[in-house]
Amino acid sequence: MLTANLFSSTAEKDLTLVGAHHTDKGFQNTAKDFSNDTAILPLLGRYITEKRTDAAPLKAIPVITLQQQDLLDIPVDRDTVIRLGHSTIYLQIAGQRWLIDPVFSERASPFSFVGPKRFHQPPIALSQLPDIDGVLISHDHYDHLDKDTIAQIQHKVQHFVVPLGVDKHLLKWQVPAAKITALDWWQSAQFDKLNITATPTQHFSGRGLLDRDETLWASYVIKGPDSNVYFSGDPGYFDGFKEIGRRYGPFDLTMIETGAYDKDWSTIHMSPQQSFQAHQDLGGNAMMPIHNGTFDLAFHSWYEPLARIQALISAHNDNQADTVNKVQLLTPKMGQTLAVNNFPHTQSWWKNLN
Repeated sequence: MLTANLFSSTAEKDLTLVGAHHTDKGFQNTAKDFSNDTAILPLLGRYITEKRTDAAPLKAIPVITLQQQDLLDIPVDRDTVIRLGHSTIYLQIAGQRWLIDPVFSERASPFSFVGPKRFHQPPIALSQLPDIDGVLISHDHYDHLDKDTIAQIQHKVQHFVVPLGVDKHLLKWQVPAAKITALDWWQSAQFDKLNITATPTQHFSGRGLLDRDETLWASYVIKGPDSNVYFSGDPGYFDGFKEIGRRYGPFDLTMIETGAYDKDWSTIHMSPQQSFQAHQDLGGNAMMPIHNGTFDLAFHSWYEPLARIQALISAHNDNQADTVNKVQLLTPKMGQTLAVNNFPHTQSWWKNLN
């Protein structure tokens, strides 16, 4: 059985703002230009009056269906990533099986009858999941922390790694305290040969009207003997990406939020241009855009994030004489199995679905 060893980054001593994200009531973003004070009434007016184009696919999104044996058949020494939808990732690394932000419910909502509804079913049923070494949670929003999913899988999960404060949700849902590791920014946990470090990100938290920013939000560096990957969680663009890249990069793979952006909340979600810049700041090799393709969470078309990031990276690569500076864009079908550091060409599966 895996055991977690908790420690803080030695580089933490270099920070001039250690603990600046802590407040008496919870947590805060520390960038001087951060703002998240969008007026509610004008925003509601947009939802009522603004014309939408292709908010959801008209044809079925292609999904590769998986069974438990498909995951068990992956060689133990092959680091593997499978996108299951939105920001939900199955990651096999250092011989361990991890789920990141697992959301398997029909809606990303506190209610079963209203709220953003899935465009597609998960590639694998919860009942088909094998035993899971760990679950990694970036923050407590409903499209990243799903109570029903946690309730159904907790018996087969050895560890839950969460940002500070998110552990209170798991404890309330009867997850044993011994299974939970709560991390502050720049803190790490070691699981055998796997190291997980919670790193800063610029977002917010809360699952109701009265708990805003009571729990922390985080991104993660996930490092095994053969692979170094980064998971962004939900960020607005900020200088922290450069610091993370300086400390922990380069990365074989970055899984970067690219979706649900808008001018009215530009500091808590990134445009595709900013997502690509974040990937470059981090020192990433291959980039997988996430936070798209499963739920309608903004005003842009459902496929716009993928189309825009593809165009950006294609233009970037066309201008690179040296192949070393080119970026591999990964847009796998949901359920497609990818071997880390031996990534195949992926398809533009979102085209011609509207």
